[in-house]
Amino acid sequence: MLLLAGLTLGWGFNWTVIKVVLEDMAPLSFRLWCLLGGAAGLFALARANGLACRVPEGQWQRLCLIALFNVVLWNVFVVFGVRLMDSGRAAILTFTLPVWSTLGGIWLLGERMNTRKWLGLVLGVGGVLLLVLPELHSIGEAPLGTMLMLGASISWALGTLFTKRWPVTLPASSFTAWQLLLSIPPFVIGSLWLEPEGMSFAGLGVWSILGVLYNIFVSFMFCMWAWTRIVVIVPATVSSLSPLLIPVIGVFSGMLVLGEKPQWTDFGALLLVCLALATVVIPPRRTA
Repeated sequence: MLLLAGLTLGWGFNWTVIKVVLEDMAPLSFRLWCLLGGAAGLFALARANGLACRVPEGQWQRLCLIALFNVVLWNVFVVFGVRLMDSGRAAILTFTLPVWSTLGGIWLLGERMNTRKWLGLVLGVGGVLLLVLPELHSIGEAPLGTMLMLGASISWALGTLFTKRWPVTLPASSFTAWQLLLSIPPFVIGSLWLEPEGMSFAGLGVWSILGVLYNIFVSFMFCMWAWTRIVVIVPATVSSLSPLLIPVIGVFSGMLVLGEKPQWTDFGALLLVCLALATVVIPPRRTA
């Protein structure tokens, strides 16, 4: 529960941080610095704790596949999608993740659904829809942004399912570090080609620099590691429902930092998502 709470707060607040950084920094360059710092930090932690860092023989293909969907496609879709949407809260579209993960888990992993899981899925999706309702006009006006955010959700779901279906036998720290490291080359090429002047920190404001550091240490090093741990130790259905509270935190942090005013849909979504998490995280009572 503590791991999930830290992940929720770290990634939830990061939606606001991303918006701040992208006002000053090119998207691919921003993500490239995050990948470089996150990979270096996680490898250093793994080494310091004496954890294995060598990829087992025969598992390179699955590692590259997981990194492609978990990191490369997710980050590309997110940084470009957020910029195209009229409202930051439309990024909540990415958290249709439970729908794709649940369906994929039944098909790819053969997971069985029970009443609690179906109830959690319905409640969670209901909470996400409540957040999206006030922004339907923005979604309609930005179809490309909508498709990119949905693409991010689907790529994340597939990365989660591939991690469960074809696990890489490495500790979470080094497994996450390898995913970040393998994702660097596409961002190097993209940055040099599309953003030749975006690699520099010159002209960045203090808040943007702090935002980059937040992404390196909190979003990439801690949250990516925490997510990997959660995916490995719990069923795909439960792990896909666990981040449902993240968009709610993102919305409320945006209200706090950007001065937005909450609506009844925000509070309703918070209630539904908390109930959804309770159905899958809190163990059922055992009868004597």
